[in-house]
Order: sequence, then C-alpha cells, then structure tokens
Amino acid sequence: MVTFDRRSHSFAALLLAGLLSLVVLSLAPRSVLAAHADPVLTEVTDLLGRKVKVHLPVRRVILGEGRQLYLVAALDTQNPIARIVGWRKDLIQSDPDTYAAYLRKFPSIAKIPTFGGFEDGTFNIEQAISQRPDVIILNIEAQHATEDARYTEKLDALGIPVVYVDFRNNPIQNTEPTMRLFGQLFGKEQRAEAFIDFRNQQIRRVTDVIEKQHPRRPSVFIERIAGYTDDCCLSFGNENFGLFVDMAGGNNIARRIIPTTFGQLNPEQVVVSNPAHVVVTTANWEAFAPGGHWVGVGPGADMAQARKKLAWYTQRSAYAGIKARDDHAFHAIWHQFYNSPYQFVAIQQLAKWFHPTLFADLDPDASFRELHERFLPVPYESGYFVSLRQPEVKP
Repeated sequence: MVTFDRRSHSFAALLLAGLLSLVVLSLAPRSVLAAHADPVLTEVTDLLGRKVKVHLPVRRVILGEGRQLYLVAALDTQNPIARIVGWRKDLIQSDPDTYAAYLRKFPSIAKIPTFGGFEDGTFNIEQAISQRPDVIILNIEAQHATEDARYTEKLDALGIPVVYVDFRNNPIQNTEPTMRLFGQLFGKEQRAEAFIDFRNQQIRRVTDVIEKQHPRRPSVFIERIAGYTDDCCLSFGNENFGLFVDMAGGNNIARRIIPTTFGQLNPEQVVVSNPAHVVVTTANWEAFAPGGHWVGVGPGADMAQARKKLAWYTQRSAYAGIKARDDHAFHAIWHQFYNSPYQFVAIQQLAKWFHPTLFADLDPDASFRELHERFLPVPYESGYFVSLRQPEVKP
C-alpha cells in the first residue's frame, strides 16, 4: 500500500481525487443498505463536543480503528461489515483471533480496504476519498494529527465529515455516549440503548456490591501491554484499567504516580509498593513480537499454554519479593477490554480475583457469553483471562 506523505501532497490533488470519486459514485451500484430511508442531513455531537453535519443513517463508513467492529457488530449484527468501506488494520494485527472468527462467518471481510493510522502519518487520504464514505469515525487521540495535517478541513471540503469517539482514554465516562453516537449514525438507536442497558447492569453487579460491602482493597499493579514490548513497567493511572481496578474493589498502586491514563513506573516503585496482585493486560501479539512473552489470551486461547507463559512474569526483577509473587497472585487478562464496550467483563473478572468469596457466584465467562448470544453474530469462545491462582481449566 502506498502511504500518504502529508507534507508533499497538495490540496489540488485532493480536489482532483474528490472529483474522480464523484465520477465513480455516479457509476457505482447502490449500497446494500439502499433499501433504508433516504439519508437526512443531521447535526450530531461527537466526543470532542464538535457539531458535525452527517447524512443519516450512514451507508458507507470508514473506521479509523478496526477494533470499532466490537460495537459495529452489535448494531449491524446480521451483516456487521455491510457499511464498512475501509478501516485501519489494527484489528487484523492486534486481535487476529477475533478477526479470524469474523472471517469464518463473513469471508468478504478480507476485501475491506485497510489503511494506516492518522497518528503516525500513514493514512492514505486519497484512497479513503475513493471509497466515498458518508463519515469517517476516528478515536479522539487522532485529533492532533488530523488537525496538524488539516485532514478534517480537507475532507470537509469534499463533503466527508469526521466524527470522534472514545473507548480508550476515558472509557467509563465516554463509552456510553460513544455507543449512543454510533447508534445515531447507523439509525440503530434502540439497539444501542439495549446494549447500553445490558452493559450498565453488568457493571452494577460489581459496583453495587463493593459500595454495599466496603471490602478491604488489596493493592494491585497493572502491567500494560505485557509482552508487546520488553519494557517494564508500563501501566495505567486512574483511568481505563486503572479505574477498572478501583471499580472492582482494588487499589491501583499507580494511580498517584501516573497523572494521565497511560504511563510508566520504574521497577523500584513496584517493589516498594509491594502489590498483592499483579495483573498483566496482554493478547496474541505475534504480529508485533514474534515468539515474545505475551500471553495469548483471547477467544479460543489455549489455557495451559497461557498459564505457562504467565508464569514467566513472576521472574521479573520488578516483582522480586512482592506479596503477589509469594501468593502466586499473578493474572493475565485480554488487553482489548481496554478499548471496547466490553469493559464490564474485565471489571467482573478483576472483582473475582480481588474478592473471590464476595463474588463467588459471579461468572464473567457467562456474562460475556450472554453478550455474544444477545448482540453479536459470532459464537462465544472462552479464553480471555487466566490466573496462576486458578490451576483448574474451565471446560
């Protein structure tokens, strides 16, 4: 794929590409969604508070992140790729097992054009224009790069609106409005609200108990993207998984050290904090770190192999002599919970690790299975979390 060099392409070239796309549009067959009511120009508010005019419901969508499929599939369940005319290739690389599950059910997913990222300057804007999208949906962290390159301005001149969403930076605050925005864009408001209600009910199964029982909070260290890199010790502040820990009745040792969502502790800080639990967020990252120390949790993961790889982390110098090591309280959980509407599963599993007696009857596997059965087009496969404290393997 030819990448876009934002410094060398002129605005005139973009206009030419836009004109060419209009010619293609006039010759192209109608979308598979053309049976829906004619789109109406509507003003929506994105997660940055921007007022954006979009023809709704959208029929042709470019996803600025492929992992937005996690929500799209819950809205367009019969055919989750019907509207997608381009997406970033992160799902294919960062979550190959989920991608494989959708590929088995929807083989034409392999034909969706892939793009680089706005953030790293590899987004191919001409290729995107040629797909004639009704909207491009970006994560809010892409804002600075798009503004610096004037992407939004250039796309707007060609009648292609950009909206921003957020599952990653402030997920507890922003996931619900992001889901609601997707529902509005797709004309699936009721479906989105049903998913929102289900998600909130599942979160309250933990938070209501914690609020009522006030259990003693164990200290917890979250090692972020374990195995993606050899660096130690990447973690979360008081957001994302850091906040999930708090909601699940734990005490995130990095919350007062890392002022933002993401950051890093040095090994000495971890040792001094002496966490009672170490939770590594990880996944199948063969595309980025072949043969690395990542723990391949995710749909259909081999739990025996995952537990074996998790045991390696007990040997890290950052964990020498800590309580978690003495108690074998090391846990691995699917990293993609941090960037999806599925966070409630992570919150439930964290609660079971921190307070096994209090949440003895809570089954995060069953909760995630119910989500699949009610909202998603692919069957549920367990394998999203593993612990050295739980040697038994669920059937």
